[in-house]
Parts: sequence; structure tokens; C-alpha cells
Amino acid sequence: MLYLVPTPIGNLKDITLRALEVLQQVDVVLAEDTRTSSKLLNHYNITKPLSPYHQHNEHKIVQHLVDQLQAGKKMALITDAGTPAISDPAFLLVRECIKNDITVETLPGATAFVPALVNSGLPANRFSFEGFLPLKKGRHTALKTLAEEERTMIFYESPVRLVKTLEDFIEYFGAERLCSVSRELTKMFEENKRGTITEVCNYFKSKTVKGEIVIVVAGKE
Repeated sequence: MLYLVPTPIGNLKDITLRALEVLQQVDVVLAEDTRTSSKLLNHYNITKPLSPYHQHNEHKIVQHLVDQLQAGKKMALITDAGTPAISDPAFLLVRECIKNDITVETLPGATAFVPALVNSGLPANRFSFEGFLPLKKGRHTALKTLAEEERTMIFYESPVRLVKTLEDFIEYFGAERLCSVSRELTKMFEENKRGTITEVCNYFKSKTVKGEIVIVVAGKE
């Protein structure tokens, strides 16, 4: 049995009772960063062994994990924050488990783009989750295609690239397109800045940006 367990995106209280129950019962917890995950487990007095599972080792160890699961081990997969496989490792292991008839159970829980979308004030009935844009190769093509997207679009971005990405949005989507930037969701210094892309870009140009970033952009009218 493989459990995919969402973890809080900031506030440690944002974890379900079922998630804590599963983490207490499994044989091992696969973690994107064991140092980060150990803080969460220690907070809830969970003493299960942690094993690293991330984008740099997943191809090397996936068969070993499948073998252990087939032998009867119960594993939980968690990431640093949010739901596994949403811009985080998980897809490869889930695919191999399905191929090998290993039961995969996914728990509902926290993910950053949902609260960012809901509090943006932009239409949430239809949306396109784009995750992280390509840094170089493919970026122009992706932005040119997305300029015609009519649904609300959601992006993840690092704080050091936020202004550059907003400047690209001005170039490809237009200066007056509405957007919202959510920073440090659920944490003490949570911030949600809304307005035209130009207004939001100018705001973040004037300050040092820290934390996890979600950008929500209105679709083309």
C-alpha cells in the first residue's frame, strides 16, 4: 500500500486527522527533504523512519520501492509542502505502483494553488494550472500560447523570479490584464496583492520578496 499524504503549506495545524493517523501507521515515510519533514513529524510526535524521495533520486530507487511495497510494506509519500505530484515528485512512483497492481490511496488535503485561486477574485469555475514556467527553452512558446488562454491561469514562481515573470506577463498578456499574487499562504506574513499585472509588478519591484509564490492571472476576454 502506498499512501500519498498532503502536508501543510505553512501552518502546521493544516493537516488532517486522517493524515496523522496514516503517518503513525505506515512502516516508512518517503520525504522530499527529510530535514523539512522531520520538523512536521516531530511536532506531532511521529517517530516513523524517513527515507529521501525526490527528483534527483526517484529514477534510481523507484524499482527498489516497488519491490518493498510488493513485499508488504506500507509507505507514505509526503513532500515539503502540499499535495504530492502537484509540481512535486510522486508521478513516477504512482505510475509504477499502478503497473504492478500495488494499491495507491491519495488523501485530500492542502495545496497552495486552491486558496490562491479562490481569494484572487478571478473566475474559479474554469482554470488552467500551469505550475512553473520553463526558465529558458520553451518559455516564449508557452507564454505565446497562454496569451490566448481564456480560462484563469495559475502559476508557481520563486521569489527571485517573480518580477521577471510579471514583466513577461505584461509583454505577452498585456499591461491591464488582472492578476493576483499570493505569498506565504497560511503563514504569519501571508500577503495577497491584486490589481493589473502592471500594478502588481510595480508593487513587488519596490520590496524584497520572500516566501512561496502563487500567481493567478485572468484569462483572455
